Amino acid sequence: MTEKKNIAIMGAGLVGSLLSLYLAKRGHKIDLYERRPDMRVTTLDGGRSINLALSDRGWRTLRGIGIEEEVRKVAIPMYGRMMHSESGELTFQPYGKEGQAIYSVSRAGLNMALMNVSEPNDDITYHFSRQVQDVNLKTGEVYLRNNDTESTETIKPDLIFGADGAFSMVRGALQKTERFNYQQSYLEYGYKELTIPATPDGGWALEKNALHIWPRGNYMMIALPNTDGSFTCTLFFPYEGERSFASIKTDTDLLNFFLEVFPDAVPLMPDLAQDYFCNPTGTLVTIKCFPWSYEDKVLLIGDASHAVVPFYGQGMNAGFEDITVLDQMLETFDGDWKGLFKAFEQSRKPNADAIADLAVMNFIEMRDKVADPRFLLRKKIEGKINEQYPDKWIPLYSMVTFTDMPYSHALETGRQQDKIMKKVMKHIQTIEDYNKPEVQQLIEEEIIHKEKLKAYQQSSVSSDK
Repeated sequence: MTEKKNIAIMGAGLVGSLLSLYLAKRGHKIDLYERRPDMRVTTLDGGRSINLALSDRGWRTLRGIGIEEEVRKVAIPMYGRMMHSESGELTFQPYGKEGQAIYSVSRAGLNMALMNVSEPNDDITYHFSRQVQDVNLKTGEVYLRNNDTESTETIKPDLIFGADGAFSMVRGALQKTERFNYQQSYLEYGYKELTIPATPDGGWALEKNALHIWPRGNYMMIALPNTDGSFTCTLFFPYEGERSFASIKTDTDLLNFFLEVFPDAVPLMPDLAQDYFCNPTGTLVTIKCFPWSYEDKVLLIGDASHAVVPFYGQGMNAGFEDITVLDQMLETFDGDWKGLFKAFEQSRKPNADAIADLAVMNFIEMRDKVADPRFLLRKKIEGKINEQYPDKWIPLYSMVTFTDMPYSHALETGRQQDKIMKKVMKHIQTIEDYNKPEVQQLIEEEIIHKEKLKAYQQSSVSSDK
């Protein structure tokens, strides 16, 4: 065991709370500082809780600390996308093989569960209503404002972890240092939380075990199930334009719009106008930066270092995977925190950039393509290739969601497979065309070429090492 450290984690959200358990397991003393009051005793402002989709990477991190089964009690499996057409037709598209699912969880519910698991640990202490004002990187001091007493305090831990989200104050201090690269980009879309309540008997008004999507080209709505029978809906909508947040000003505007484009949802949303006009409009930001650390004092983790838009359901999963990777590195840790931080950020940066790009790509797919018959046919053909060559062809979504393959490898493999699928689909008009000899020959040739390319790339990496 290396020297026991007093560690301050800025941010007691999902990543901060879970990270505290892993670091305490390693023998360290943890203090978590959270700008909000304790959500378990104080109702926080609502309207921003895009439900989360837990997938294999997230479950792996929860399993590593022994709390997977506790979380499964409040998670609902979603086995695929349920598309709603404008005429009300339903089309189901499985996410993976039979039995594979992503899991709908409430952000607040999961956060409270993690707090309840970690707080009884004698080496973990929560400090609520503590807002970071600044960080002195050279001295390792953090200046905090106590929002309850309106007083200020200064702490000086041995190590500082910035788990304080996309608008991290810890990262703000790093941004003032030389040679710090920072990039943020917003989609021209915002989001609005809406609700489909439970039926009078407490059941679900829609298929419970699916992620529902109303794809409409320039905008879309999704709905994820909750354990109480309700669905948390999210409208992703342009800020400006003929159909946008700017153009809907009255209850009548809203109702007419929904009756035209989401007609099957309207009878299920009795509080539509109240939700729409009372809930805030959220922004959709991607943040990339580097480095994530400062000397042997500070490390950014989760959204503080790599915030992504929510369209691959991987933001939380990527943050949890950060913890898994860090914990694996701590297995062989020799006491050099600066070296550890550098190795961690160099390992994770390419994968963080990859999932950021994948998330924006999947937004376009969800918004524009999932209702396209040609796209759905392509998905079926790709599924058949996967069945025929299970060890040589995994669909991109499955690589990201149902494996722990590095995101950067998944992105590159997905690009190669996309080129192959474009060639294959030129010869296919119906699902029966898959069995044509010329199609089978083309697929076999392309997969052989892909495997040769993969082997060459792996040998190149090995020789570089």
